[in-house]
Amino acid sequence: MAGGFRRGNQRRAPKLEARGELQSVEREGPFKEWLGMPDLYRFELVVDGEHYSYQTEDSELPVSVGDRVVLRYKETKAGRWVDKKSLGKAIDPSQYQ
Repeated sequence: MAGGFRRGNQRRAPKLEARGELQSVEREGPFKEWLGMPDLYRFELVVDGEHYSYQTEDSELPVSVGDRVVLRYKETKAGRWVDKKSLGKAIDPSQYQ
């Protein structure tokens, strides 16, 4: 039963989340970090005027320009980085009929 160990009594900072319309996408790559690692692609996303960076092994994104998207990210000195596999289309339940 090794689960649940934490250092100190600090609470983890909640993930930051963004929603909005995907306005533009720019792709860079492929990059190869080291031997044996798959190619990585870096995407520069603009969601409602805010810039985000996303790095993945896939050459295409599951969303396209004009889609309403939702994503989790963290802020660093280099900018806002989207968490792996957290980028997707935002579903509005009122439009499901």
